[in-house]
Amino acid sequence: MKAWKKQGVGLENLKLVDVDIPKPGPKQLLIRVKAVSLNFRDKSIMDGDYLPDLMSKPFTPVSDAAGVVIGVGSEVTKFNEGDRVVSHLYTKWTDGAPTEDYGPTAVGGPNDGGLAEYMLLDEDAAVMTPSNMTDEEASTLPIAALTVWFSLVEYGKIKAGDTVLILGTGGVSIYAIQIASALGARVIVTTSSDEKGERVRALGAKEVINYVKTPDWEKEVLKLTDGKGAQHILEVVGGDSINRSIDALAQQGNIYVIGFLKSMMAEVNLFSLLSKQARIQGIFVGHRKAFDEMNKAFNELNIKPVIDTVYPFSDAIQAYEHLGRGAFGKIVIKVSE
Repeated sequence: MKAWKKQGVGLENLKLVDVDIPKPGPKQLLIRVKAVSLNFRDKSIMDGDYLPDLMSKPFTPVSDAAGVVIGVGSEVTKFNEGDRVVSHLYTKWTDGAPTEDYGPTAVGGPNDGGLAEYMLLDEDAAVMTPSNMTDEEASTLPIAALTVWFSLVEYGKIKAGDTVLILGTGGVSIYAIQIASALGARVIVTTSSDEKGERVRALGAKEVINYVKTPDWEKEVLKLTDGKGAQHILEVVGGDSINRSIDALAQQGNIYVIGFLKSMMAEVNLFSLLSKQARIQGIFVGHRKAFDEMNKAFNELNIKPVIDTVYPFSDAIQAYEHLGRGAFGKIVIKVSE
């Protein structure tokens, strides 16, 4: 089979190679991969920024994959050949709190991921594909959608009428707009583009702040909320953006730290954090139980993923480059028909 392999740091070390089709162990599934989607995690791994010591050995990258089961191990009980499934990032995190060593269990680094014609998944690292989604759409769920669901629903206990502030229009942010608005929240979005602003309004955003025209966006959030601030903020920027998010937060509100597009390090104004009684929650996606619950809700809420571009399997490097430039929604690679 054909598989892309990370053989070093940098996209120049992402190589398309021929390897043997793997054979499933007793509790594993052999998946014919149909589509994968890219996340900032995938780019950060190739750039050498994401846990470089853990990601040092060659492997097939990309965590988020959708496909069909074509082989099952002798002890598999939850899936059958022909089932359409999606990968779950942390193969051993099925419910409750994760164990201390859950990081090394991840699909797409350090373990082989979905950027190949076939892949193996542990039975506990797969969920059924929502019946209302194509494989390309379903491939966008494992990180971007579950991260938002785990933030707003699992941790935040979001309720109708809450105000949610969402930074940017990348894959996670677009899902946040869709999920929050579907659950009855008031959504405020920051973006650098009026054109993107119109597109997020169509997805459910009530107010849009162009942070190029209004660089003090945190003050605008307070103005829009009559000084109260947002109950939920999805913080994807990193660096000193956390202090702006604290300023824009409602009393005892929730900030979900999801990404570090700008920087992994931040100097936090502790007085502002204390005075807001802010709850700051680090989010590393979520467990499989929440994934199953989210998929059922997506069917009921009829949430459809927003895909920016679908690339052919042979153009995987161009897909990574597009992710680096920024996208409105998700970047998908179609692996097979």
